[in-house]
Amino acid sequence: MYQREEVTFSRNTEAIMIPSGERVLVPEGAQGTITQSLGGAYTLITERGLMVRVSGKEVEAIGKAPVATASISELEELTKEKIEQLVWDQLKTCFDPEIPVNIVDLGLVYQCELEEVEGGQYDVKIKMTLTAPGCGMGPVLGSDVKMKVESISGVRNADVEVVFDPVWDRSMMSDAAKLQLGMMW
Repeated sequence: MYQREEVTFSRNTEAIMIPSGERVLVPEGAQGTITQSLGGAYTLITERGLMVRVSGKEVEAIGKAPVATASISELEELTKEKIEQLVWDQLKTCFDPEIPVNIVDLGLVYQCELEEVEGGQYDVKIKMTLTAPGCGMGPVLGSDVKMKVESISGVRNADVEVVFDPVWDRSMMSDAAKLQLGMMW
């Protein structure tokens, strides 16, 4: 979503300050402007000029519904390939709150491996990076990835590691991401 929308917080709401990654409490009645809405998370600028990210059940405080997670029908067989596709689908719902491109197309996901464990479940190991090593949103993005991947039926655990080797650069972005950000030169 690229159209700005004015909202009023209907209750005290936990949010993440951007770019520091600090947790803050936005008070009931506060006004904000939604500047980005992607992957079930909302980036807002409050009336006090703070840029914050609201996600999960907290989005109800700004009049939005939490996003349902991907799942496999109970009639479908849980194969490694189906679960891996769901993992990649979930990763594509994760966004840096300042960049309107998902972390897969940005080239931030370096590794995604599934390992079968007892009961037909899988552990998922993900290595990802950030667009800038000093970004305070690293733990927030890592936590978002972990939560979304672990919500998938058939995934027992997601181990998400934020790494900085190799260092990210724009050559790692997909052509679609470069086009969307006006970086096709």
